[in-house]
Amino acid sequence: MAAPKYLKRYLKVQGDEMPALSRITERISVEFDPEMGLEELRNVHKASIKEYRKLLESLEIEAAEALAYSDSSDMLRLYTKSFLELPKASPSLLDLKIAIVERMIENCACCGWNCGVNRKAGEKGFCKLTDVSYYASEFLHMGEEPELVPSHTIFFAGCVFACVYCQNWDISTCPDCGTRIEPRKLAKLIDLRRMHGAKNVNFVTPTPHTYTILKIIRETSQNNPVIWNSNMFHSPEIAEILEGVVDVYLGDFKYGNNECARKYSKINNYLEIVQPNFKFAYETAEVLLRHLVLPGHLECCTKPIAEWVAKNIPQIRFNLMFQYMPCYRALEYQEIGRQLTPEEEEKAIEIVREAGVEDLLV
Repeated sequence: MAAPKYLKRYLKVQGDEMPALSRITERISVEFDPEMGLEELRNVHKASIKEYRKLLESLEIEAAEALAYSDSSDMLRLYTKSFLELPKASPSLLDLKIAIVERMIENCACCGWNCGVNRKAGEKGFCKLTDVSYYASEFLHMGEEPELVPSHTIFFAGCVFACVYCQNWDISTCPDCGTRIEPRKLAKLIDLRRMHGAKNVNFVTPTPHTYTILKIIRETSQNNPVIWNSNMFHSPEIAEILEGVVDVYLGDFKYGNNECARKYSKINNYLEIVQPNFKFAYETAEVLLRHLVLPGHLECCTKPIAEWVAKNIPQIRFNLMFQYMPCYRALEYQEIGRQLTPEEEEKAIEIVREAGVEDLLV
C-alpha cells in the first residue's frame, strides 16, 4: 500500500507520536456555570477555543523543534508521553462542550433538520432519537481504508438520513436497537481495544449521538484518534463543538446536487449543509472523504463532487468507492436498481483524476 499523501497528523497520533486532539481539549481549563444560558455557554466556548488553538499550535512547533535535534519517532513519543502526563483540567473545554450539547438537545439543532424537539423530555424528531443512545455493534473492523485498520468501529443506531439504498437499513431505521450505551462502560472497552491494537475509535452515524459520544471520550484514558464516520449533515453549531475532538472526518459526500439527495435520501438542503461542513472539517482536522458511486450518476454527482473537492479542499484523502449494491428499497428506483458496470467504474476514476484530486484511493 502506498502511503497516503495526507493524514500525516493522524498517523502520528495512532503511533503515539502526537496527542489526539481530544487529549489537548481536556487540558484547557474553562470557568463556566452549567446553569448559564446556551448563548452564554457558546460565548465562553468561542473564547476558550482560541486557547485550544494556541496550545495546539505551540505543541506542533515544539514537536518540530524536538525532531530538529533528533529525527526519531522515539523522541516524539517521549514528548507526547510527557504532555499526556499533565493533569486534566476541571472543568475543561471538553466539559463545556458536553454542557452545550446537553442544552442543544432540549431544542434539538444537532443536524440539518433542525427539528427543535426536546429530546431530553422524550420528544423525537426526524432521527426518532431521545437523549438515550444505542449501538448495534462494536468490533475491530478490518474492512475500512488501509490506514485505519484495525479500526475500533462502533455502529450507532438511528440516522438523520433516509437513504433508499442503505446497506445498514436494519440499524438506521431502528434507533433503539442494540445495546444501551453507558459512557463509562463503553469508554473502558474503547481503551481495551486500543491496548489490543486498534489504531483509532471509529464512531459510525455519530451526529445525533454527539452528546453521548463526548461523554464517552471524556471517560477514555488512551491516546486514541477519534474518527467521525459521518454523512456530514450536522449543524454549524455541532461543527464548532467537534473542533478539538475529531482527529479525522471520515465523511461521505454522496450527491453533487440537491435533487438527487432529495430523491434518494429525503434531504432538502444537502449541499447547503454538507459543503460548509467539509470546509470547516478541512480547516480544523484531517479529512478522509468517501464517495460511493451510484449507477447512472457520474455526471450529476461524481463529477461535481470531484471538481468541488479539488477546488475547495484539495489536501484530503479521497476514497472512490464502487461497493454500491441495490439494497433496501433501491429496486423501487429502476435507475439505481443495478450494480455499476466496469465502464462506469473506469469513467469515475477518469473523472476524479481529471478534476485534479491529489490523493485518490480506489
